[in-house]
Amino acid sequence: MAERVIADAIMINVSLMAAFLLRLILLTAIKNRDPNTPIVFLISVWKESILAYRNSAWLLTLICILIFYLSGFYTYGRAYRSRYKALLIFQAVSISYLLFGFFSYFLPPLTPFPRSVLASSWIFSIVLVGGLRVWSALWRRATWVEAPIWGKPNRRPICNVSVIGGAGYIGSILIRKLLDHGYRVTVLDALIYGDDSIRDLYGRPHFELVHGDLRNIEAVIRSMQFADAVVHLGALVGDPVCSLNEKLTLEINLAATRMIAEAARAIGVQRFIFASTCSVYGASDQILDERSAVNPISLYARTKMESERVLLNFNDRKFSPVILRFGTIYGLSPRPRFDLVINLLVAQAICEKRITIYGGHQWRPFVHVDDAAEAIIKCLEAPIHAIKAQIFNVGSDDQNYMITEIGQIIKDIIPEAQVIHEADEKDRRNHRVSFEKIRKQLGFLPRRTVVDGIKEIKAAIESGRIRDYRAPYYSNYKTLKDEDKAVLIRTVSINPLYEHELKSGDTNIFKAKNFR
Repeated sequence: MAERVIADAIMINVSLMAAFLLRLILLTAIKNRDPNTPIVFLISVWKESILAYRNSAWLLTLICILIFYLSGFYTYGRAYRSRYKALLIFQAVSISYLLFGFFSYFLPPLTPFPRSVLASSWIFSIVLVGGLRVWSALWRRATWVEAPIWGKPNRRPICNVSVIGGAGYIGSILIRKLLDHGYRVTVLDALIYGDDSIRDLYGRPHFELVHGDLRNIEAVIRSMQFADAVVHLGALVGDPVCSLNEKLTLEINLAATRMIAEAARAIGVQRFIFASTCSVYGASDQILDERSAVNPISLYARTKMESERVLLNFNDRKFSPVILRFGTIYGLSPRPRFDLVINLLVAQAICEKRITIYGGHQWRPFVHVDDAAEAIIKCLEAPIHAIKAQIFNVGSDDQNYMITEIGQIIKDIIPEAQVIHEADEKDRRNHRVSFEKIRKQLGFLPRRTVVDGIKEIKAAIESGRIRDYRAPYYSNYKTLKDEDKAVLIRTVSINPLYEHELKSGDTNIFKAKNFR
């Protein structure tokens, strides 16, 4: 942001100096045509110009920077990111000069400005401020792929990564890690949950936001036009939210996945990393690995299963999909969630001094959200042959827990909490998962434990960072149950070419089936 402010300040001052210089040149030309014009007059004009610039340039610069900031130039406001950016620049510069003209003509302490200087400086400012942004965009495109990263181990070309759903729970952590690793990152997100999770990244070098719906093919192509790899995290996540609207779930979780993958393959994207879930395994008493039969028991898991099948069928010499089946995720991220079992139970233990566990003997594999992001980076940096058309369970063997064990761990850390057990098992999922494959092939091993996650959530709540874990913002289901949000999503529809995915007869999406 500082670089942009300085650049704009320079452009404003250059415009003002150019306007004074133009006036002096014109007066000199007039003098040459009229021998009666004394040279003393030109000298006085020159001195007057220097005095006027010295007394007023600071005010013009201050007004312009303030108006530019309020217009979203440095915070990447929604209007600034839209197709009307040129109009916004014209408007901001014009308002700045109108305010400056008012102050310079009606406040006595300031040296009055010649109208010709004010008008020409206004024109120069529009050209230079707008031109600076055009040049920046052209330069970014020209150097997008070719520029190397220096000062990093094993120098490599900059990799351009498009993250679909990058403002979400996993994505908001992932994009920060990617930027820290030196990647250029483009995020496509509809910002249904707001932009709090990425707002601090606006203006950061190598970061770009495409505000749009993943069902909109134009937004999808714009977000991945320079991408070497795509990370597809966008979805309606979780059984409750998927149950709100079956057709919408199929559109977003399945049909859009096919469309995004086809667009990526057509553009020439080589790596396509897809976020799936261990919930595709459904209920089983066995220890399951990537070769085990899948048996999804919810609409959410079925859409993930079908999306996996679609992507693996796209595998060819130039397109390499990889499927990551995440365990149940926990922990804090810039977009916190409290509709996940560990996060929710910890919040209840602290705020209500009791937690309720239904059943409790169901097994779940768990993984911290930060480790989930690290697994994605492993797939980005692994040799292509190691991840091509592969499925990886993401987690660790020692984080397979029964829900009742999670309750006891929370009780040990928050002893004042009462643990209540209910016999009714609201969630029928039950699976223990092996993570040997990702450990051996990619060298991935989570660094954070369930205890770490519980303690960080406890600290966030007790410090006041999380004020009310029940707020809709922290729950996918509660947010999308809100009618305004639901209408916002329903106003976008999938390209008609992909509507066949919505018909259960074509995809057998509603039939529990096994495939390897």
